[in-house]
Amino acid sequence: MNVGVRELRDTLSRRLAEVREGHTITVTDHGRAVARIVPVDGPTRLEQLIAEGLARPANTSKQQAPPPIRTQGTVSDLIDDQRR
Repeated sequence: MNVGVRELRDTLSRRLAEVREGHTITVTDHGRAVARIVPVDGPTRLEQLIAEGLARPANTSKQQAPPPIRTQGTVSDLIDDQRR
C-alpha cells in the first residue's frame, strides 16, 4: 500500500493500525518511494529468504579483532619510517 507523506501525517493512527494487522506501508514523496513501515513482529527480509531457501546464513561467526599493536610515535611517524 502506497501512502503520501501528507496523507500519512493526517491519518497516522489509522495507518499504524493497518501495520499492526500485518500490512506493509510504503511512504511516498512526490510519487517516489522514500520509506517503508513494516510490522515489528514479522520476519526480516533475510529471514524470509532463508526460509524460502534463496539465502543461507553465514557458516562462521565473526572473528574478534587482533589486539592492538603498542608502538611509540604517531601513525605519520610510522609511515615516514616505512617510506625510507
